[in-house]
Amino acid sequence: MADVVVLESRERVLSGILLTGAAYFLFSAQDASIKLLVAGLTVWQIMFFRSVAILIGSVAIGGRRLVEDSARSAIVWPMFLRSVFTLAAWICYYNAARSLQLAELTTIYYAAPIIVTIFSVILLGEKVPVLRWIAVLVGFVGVFIACDPTRLGLSTPVLLVLAAAVLWGVAIVLMRKTALQERTIIQVVLNNAFFLVFSIVPAFLLWQPMTSVQLALLLAVGALGGIAQYLLFEGMKRAPVSIVAPFEYTSLIWSFTLGYAIWGDVPRPEVFSGAALIVSAGLIIIASEHFRRRT
Repeated sequence: MADVVVLESRERVLSGILLTGAAYFLFSAQDASIKLLVAGLTVWQIMFFRSVAILIGSVAIGGRRLVEDSARSAIVWPMFLRSVFTLAAWICYYNAARSLQLAELTTIYYAAPIIVTIFSVILLGEKVPVLRWIAVLVGFVGVFIACDPTRLGLSTPVLLVLAAAVLWGVAIVLMRKTALQERTIIQVVLNNAFFLVFSIVPAFLLWQPMTSVQLALLLAVGALGGIAQYLLFEGMKRAPVSIVAPFEYTSLIWSFTLGYAIWGDVPRPEVFSGAALIVSAGLIIIASEHFRRRT
């Protein structure tokens, strides 16, 4: 019986890793779409349309009952706090996207998993084995080698991305505290309802006319963001945040791939070395979890 419980627990953690990895791929596709959009639209306008699209999709699936359950949820105020940190992180991140390449943007931002792991110990009391700390550091070294952020200096866009990394780190830890307390779809609804409230006034004050291409991209951003949020919330339910945090580094690989496909950016040799270290960090996490469950 004990073996069955251990097996189920291991499978649950591994499924959490897979869901989180898929979420970060979709977030990378969303980031590329938003980088295209910020050239002509404000970040507030983009966040407004993104939230509207996600809420329409969620209500279409869950109906009136979902709206009522969300309004009565016990995590309304914790989700409000988490949404404040998340929105602040994204506003900083996407404003920086106007001035930085996608690779540069992603590189600096991936200080976040280290911040998440540290906060998971301080705020959640999670016990982080030495191998996981090694994985986090290996992943960050890989990011550093891939893009060499020291060349960028401490410009305003760089400081914005660093601020985004800290804010996102806090948001991820808060997500872990609320993830087990409510259904995933309700968390998605609450998160985007707050985003809508926060963004509606500045979006209309700073409104820019849209082309049909921009409108199509906005709809894509909504779909990608909604599915990615659902997968991330679900993944956080199944695995400790300190386990899934290093898998955020996989977004770097997707960012370089999308950067080449959309803007023709050709990765330098250092990128491949960094990517190898990033993948290694993920494998270290999987291996440590596998052996821990067997002992």
